[in-house]
Amino acid sequence: MVYQEIKQNIRLCSSTVMILTDTMLLLQLASLRKLLFLQEVIENLGVYIVSIDRPGYGESDPNPKRTVKSLAFDVQELADQLGLGSKFYVIGFSMGGQAVWTLLKYIPHRLAGAALLAPVTNYWWSNFPANLSKEAFNQQLPQDIWNLRVAHYLPWLTYSWNTQKFFPACSAAAYNPGALSSQDLELMPKYRANRDLYAQVRQQGLHESLYRDLMIGFGTWEFDPMDLKNPFPNKEGSVQLWQGDEDKLVPVTLQRYIAQRQPWIQYHEIAGAGHMFPVLDGMADKIVKALLIGEKNMT
Repeated sequence: MVYQEIKQNIRLCSSTVMILTDTMLLLQLASLRKLLFLQEVIENLGVYIVSIDRPGYGESDPNPKRTVKSLAFDVQELADQLGLGSKFYVIGFSMGGQAVWTLLKYIPHRLAGAALLAPVTNYWWSNFPANLSKEAFNQQLPQDIWNLRVAHYLPWLTYSWNTQKFFPACSAAAYNPGALSSQDLELMPKYRANRDLYAQVRQQGLHESLYRDLMIGFGTWEFDPMDLKNPFPNKEGSVQLWQGDEDKLVPVTLQRYIAQRQPWIQYHEIAGAGHMFPVLDGMADKIVKALLIGEKNMT
């Protein structure tokens, strides 16, 4: 019944946007729309938004065998079940942004366009120059340096490391002020207003959500963004990368390098912005418009 109702709504819209997020947003679809997108913009562009819970989050079943590759085919299966058509747009934020790279790798033929918002970078991606990734890695808080090392080299220890009391755990999960920019701190009230959703989003347990994200996101990948080919050689769609230049969680230097290596990516660097820039007033509308109609056609 739910699928049938969604399919009927989709047929009234000209475009479908699928949103992949992460524990930083901790929002269900209704709250996401209220926080990020103006209903007027959604209606004017004829957009239908589908926000999904990745495996282990919300009501999505955990997948102990989850891999970098498996999420791409989970998204494809969901799109088929919902009748989203042969192509759809995707927007991913933070860890959800990192997941969009896997869609561009494994199911590029299903995408009409993609926007990556502060996508998490893996410091062990092989195409990063060693000195660049090392410098960016060492800029992280000491607790995160150790946490990510554990996730990469000793993934089976990730849960224990983040639940022990002797050393501080992942700063992002705890919203440690030291890992946030001045702008992020100003935006925190918008996130704290949705604290009642925390338990709902993490109901599968942190091991199957956040900690498995760490193990996969910072594990060994069989590709990295610098390996990707342009999915839109005829400019029938676009891939857009948005990044704040004061993001303390995701180093801007690594995003710049990806954009330099892949000139077909439309890179947008936002001056003074931190990791949470998507909730700036008007920003999400700008991102959606740029993806669906292109910057040159924006008014």
